[in-house]
Amino acid sequence: MADHILQEVRRRRVFYVPGYDPIHPRRYRELYRTESAEQADISGYEVDLVGLQGGESYGWQVTGRIEGFVTETKVEVLVWSDIVRESMERNIPATYLLLVRTAWTYITSGTLRRLMWLRKGPVIAALYPIGMLILQLAVAFLVGWLLGGLVNWALDAALNALGAGGWRYLVAGAGFWGVFAATLTVLLRWFRQIDNKLYAYYLMHDYAYAARSRGAYTPEMEARMAEFADQIAKALHEDLDEVLVVGHSSGAYLGVSVLAGLIRDGRVPEGGPVLGFLTLGQVVPMVSFLPKARRLRRDLHDLSQSRQLTWIDVSAPGDGCAFALCDPVAVSGVDPGEDKIWPLVISAAFTQTLSPERWARLRWRFFRLHFQYLCAFDRPGDYDYFRITAGPLTLSSRYAARAPSKNRIDITASKYTSMRL
Repeated sequence: MADHILQEVRRRRVFYVPGYDPIHPRRYRELYRTESAEQADISGYEVDLVGLQGGESYGWQVTGRIEGFVTETKVEVLVWSDIVRESMERNIPATYLLLVRTAWTYITSGTLRRLMWLRKGPVIAALYPIGMLILQLAVAFLVGWLLGGLVNWALDAALNALGAGGWRYLVAGAGFWGVFAATLTVLLRWFRQIDNKLYAYYLMHDYAYAARSRGAYTPEMEARMAEFADQIAKALHEDLDEVLVVGHSSGAYLGVSVLAGLIRDGRVPEGGPVLGFLTLGQVVPMVSFLPKARRLRRDLHDLSQSRQLTWIDVSAPGDGCAFALCDPVAVSGVDPGEDKIWPLVISAAFTQTLSPERWARLRWRFFRLHFQYLCAFDRPGDYDYFRITAGPLTLSSRYAARAPSKNRIDITASKYTSMRL
């Protein structure tokens, strides 16, 4: 971490790009409020937060008293949760059809096998909803078959005792299929109702969203990213010291494309605020390895050699939902060679920055760990989300002397490397 002598940032704008999440963005404000307070107590600084009303996006104002300086930061969430919710509004049969199509895309394209070369954790996370949904269907089918069989037997026995003729088999058979269908429907609906505990439908729709277009951005996502670009471009012409874009999970690859487009279009002014890009728990290969992700691969290639921003990528091997320490440019096969500057890949090192007690509590809570980058560390190292977003140093200066992680993965793993649009 760079030594800090002078205050570089007095006014900052942070644009947070969330991952595939249908929840209202107020969740992120509350997460920032509670976790920044805890980190401030641990690290000996102050962070005050006030919610903001109106504007183009949902946000809050932060006053940081960190490292001896006062810094004002406005945080805005670049919202696409409405697109996420719309993509998840499918009935149960449609979700199972998505399961088949998504699995077919990742397997037949060879993408799944290539992803397994990198990290097993996120691949297991990708296979989990498939396995869980199949298990739910099998359980519902079995219970329905057993209950239907009991009804069939009971009706047949009762009608036989009443001296019914051969038509009793029709009645018993109708009873079987009626109970079977009803049980199947009730159980599958119940499984979906408790998906806030199982995450099977949520994850299935997450992976299916990228797979349905085989890695290409959907028209609605292209339109939304254009809006994001306009918001960031506007901030780059304001009286600010730093504009920082933070992309978490799926938001990392959206941020890549938004910023690459801004720079290509000449919308990053000379002499304007310093531009920083922080990616957290990225899942870029889940999309960039798909056949039609040519736009994303081109954006990765272009952004990796731009001197108009600083790009820091933070992940941790303890996060089973991210492609931890995988250089998204290199593994996607679009490394420009000697011209490559970014990203600087570093580890949040959960096993070192979380105490043994806290690590023991969190290590099997996979989805909670995927959000740890936005939370407090009780043994903080050189990664501190709140120092970065509310402190007096730019992202560039804070990590100017930081070497990349020795355990980073920078081999070409993608089968598809074309950037031709």
